[in-house]
Amino acid sequence: MSDRIVMRVGESLVAGGPPGTAAEPEVAIGEMDGPFGTAFANLLGDQVKGHSRVLALLNTDVMVRPPTICVSKVTVNNTAYTNILMGTVQYATAMGVLDAVRSGDIPKDKANDLGIIVSIWLNPGIVDVKDLDHQVLFDIHRKATTQAIHKAMNYEPSIDWLLENQDKIVHKYFEKGLKGEG
Repeated sequence: MSDRIVMRVGESLVAGGPPGTAAEPEVAIGEMDGPFGTAFANLLGDQVKGHSRVLALLNTDVMVRPPTICVSKVTVNNTAYTNILMGTVQYATAMGVLDAVRSGDIPKDKANDLGIIVSIWLNPGIVDVKDLDHQVLFDIHRKATTQAIHKAMNYEPSIDWLLENQDKIVHKYFEKGLKGEG
């Protein structure tokens, strides 16, 4: 595949597990030899207290391809949270990236040319979940990462679908905000 992938953006929400296990990654995917690569390098090199950026790893020294940065949407200030985020969820993200390559959403011949930035949502209440099932948490985050990449690479939802469904969809928290609950 010789077509440049300047930048693609996608998101996904996977819920349905025990409380605190939902995943809502947002991804940006692009060529590393242009502006996207500069943004990738800046994120990796410009660490921010409470919002560390780490590479998606299969294990402590096995980075995935395309290179992928995990960025927490939540301020990380707790060792238990850090261990879950930088263990189970980081691993799930790495596996989701490889799943996207295996499925063809990320062209295998572009694995060294692209980079992925994944903004990760992990509920801060996860640290209070008694007997947390790490396999369930892993499965949810892996699936959400794979779906977000699929949507990004396939321009989903399409503009036609959005225009057709614009007035049929109401944001989950809109009503709560009107009632002062949000």
